[in-house]
Amino acid sequence: MDNFYEMPGYLIRRVQQISTALFAQECSNFDLTSVQFAALMAIQAHPQVDATRLSALICFDRATIGDVLERLETKGWVLRSSSPDDRRVKLLTLSAEGAKVLKRVLPAVRRVQERLMEPLPQKDRANMVRMLSQLAEVHNDILQAPLRASD
Repeated sequence: MDNFYEMPGYLIRRVQQISTALFAQECSNFDLTSVQFAALMAIQAHPQVDATRLSALICFDRATIGDVLERLETKGWVLRSSSPDDRRVKLLTLSAEGAKVLKRVLPAVRRVQERLMEPLPQKDRANMVRMLSQLAEVHNDILQAPLRASD
């Protein structure tokens, strides 16, 4: 561990930077960030979700999810409506345009994943994902935005 460049934390941060750069390259024509993509996917999977639940579903800080949603709403990709149970709670739904964007961007997002894992032998890719999932799960309690929200 004496070599900074071999520290797991440093390497994970570098891979995150690389993943973000690949996403930007592949998805540049869509005016979409990886967090916005995650939000759209979660809203599609959980129609009528509120912002607090959405932040848990995508493991994103509740304090900043509002900015993400504001951008998605401005683009016309997400619709907000008041909850019939509590008018203060806004429920989120994917708009028709948001659904179209998701459908069009999915091949690019798949390419990001393929390019990210491409340097690894095929036999090691599933193991890498399993190990990353294991690390995220074991350390889940450290973050305010957990790995997954219970369904």
